[in-house]
Amino acid sequence: MTDTATKEPDYLGHRARLKQRFMNDEGKSMPDYELIELLLTYVIPRRDVKPIAKNLIRRFGSLSAVLMAKPSDLQEIDGVKESSVVLFKAIKEAAHRLAWSELSDGNKPVISNWDAMIDYCRSEMALLDVEEFRAIFLNVKWQVVGEEIMQRGTINQVAIHPREVVKMAMEKKASAVILVHNHPSGDVKPSRADIDMTKQIKIALESIGITLVDHIIIGKNNYNSLKSLQVI
Repeated sequence: MTDTATKEPDYLGHRARLKQRFMNDEGKSMPDYELIELLLTYVIPRRDVKPIAKNLIRRFGSLSAVLMAKPSDLQEIDGVKESSVVLFKAIKEAAHRLAWSELSDGNKPVISNWDAMIDYCRSEMALLDVEEFRAIFLNVKWQVVGEEIMQRGTINQVAIHPREVVKMAMEKKASAVILVHNHPSGDVKPSRADIDMTKQIKIALESIGITLVDHIIIGKNNYNSLKSLQVI
């Protein structure tokens, strides 16, 4: 007769198999919900977490979107408590630091590390639900020396005055600047306001000998460059 009182829950065997699958290729072959499921096993030890992982994907759409989601929105999912939110946000911060390190460390000018710059901006801004305006500051060798969030706006608009960018560039002792903002709609075509603002900032920066390298617009799945559009 089987002693059901000592039988391990079925999900424990599943967890072991999940961890082994991750170790086989460090998770490269695992869908997003399984990576979330694996993460949740470390903060929810006594529950089958597959339904929670699938509900998170159903609500937010992807692992990236889960990591970017507001804590209050995450906790609307049954089973997601503070410990799970802390884990997700810690992973997001680690990803941010890794991307920033890739962008800012070393001696390469940003122009030769453009993919890392775009990857960093997309990881930070692509899934935001309001527009955000950032400036990335470069030294005389066009190496990254700093970044500032200059303004946050509404779902479809952010306003920034040229003097604010100039003031921060001078504080950073920058020789060049890259402007970045996101379009939560996903449409990365610059608006008339985007173009006019960019031209005004370019003139203001050039008046004190600072180069505007580019203005990047980030969308959910792509990006656009005002320099490539010959706006600047």
